[in-house]
Amino acid sequence: MINSTQDSFFTLSAYVDIGIFKYLCFLIVLAVYIATICANVLIIVTICITRSLHEPMYLFLVSLFANELYGSTGLFPFLLVQILSDVHTISYSLCFLQVFCLYSYAMIEFLTIAVMSYDRHLAICYPLQYKTRMTFNKIMFLIALTWAYAFFIMVLMGYCLAGRLQLCGNIINKVYCDNYYIVRLACSDTTVNNVFGLFNMFTVIFGLIVFILYTYLRILKVCFSGSKQTRQKAVSTCIPHLVSLVNFSCGTFFEIVQSRFDMSSVPNVLRVFLSLYFLTCQPLFNPVLYGLRMSKIHATCKILLVGKKETTKNNKHDKCRAVM
Repeated sequence: MINSTQDSFFTLSAYVDIGIFKYLCFLIVLAVYIATICANVLIIVTICITRSLHEPMYLFLVSLFANELYGSTGLFPFLLVQILSDVHTISYSLCFLQVFCLYSYAMIEFLTIAVMSYDRHLAICYPLQYKTRMTFNKIMFLIALTWAYAFFIMVLMGYCLAGRLQLCGNIINKVYCDNYYIVRLACSDTTVNNVFGLFNMFTVIFGLIVFILYTYLRILKVCFSGSKQTRQKAVSTCIPHLVSLVNFSCGTFFEIVQSRFDMSSVPNVLRVFLSLYFLTCQPLFNPVLYGLRMSKIHATCKILLVGKKETTKNNKHDKCRAVM
């Protein structure tokens, strides 16, 4: 990369001196990171070792939870180091690596939720053709395509476009590296970067949201014309997907607004929280949401954590109480 400042690092200026409270922040962030890892690994292991969960929807969930681990690893270790550090700098190479991880994480998240909505659309709207349409090879292809597309776009955006820019500054007003803030530091022409960024934003974010909403509208139409049992089954499987989409979309929207508009009037603490929301809450929110809402996953996780014998004993006890 060519840059006129001759600096080999970026300075993250959103960090503030909070004295000894930084140790409390460190412990809170560490607890969230450990909980995120444990929750996602638990669901992944549960699906992998349970043969009854080897269905398309659950295989896509494995990809989703693997992405939560990927995105968390791209942020949390770096965040923990920066919280305890007195000097908040990061080298160019590590900064672009973090941009690659966080942006590809966000794209994989939207793409995976879109693929899951397509899967539910096939399962509910075309139940007789579902098994022939959603084969194991097609599942693996969709998962591989989701990850490969996100990585390809980020290589193009991060290294081929942003990496060629001549920079006239090295201060990023955030607590982590952000591609848009790096582009704003450029003193060379950024037209190609801006056009590509807007195109990617409208296709990946808004385009996929429209596609997801369309598939669920089709599902709702089928549900209302079907039996009560069909409606209950559809609602139980679709609600977690929709809640996850709304949560992540809101977090992404906050981040886009903060990047594109002047937010200097907003308190710094609130700005930091909004910029971290979709990167820290979603990876922990998703496994908890799916673990609680989806009965098969919830029951299997309970067996793994509590023990099969104790769970069976509790179920028998509940049945006895029901009889009495």
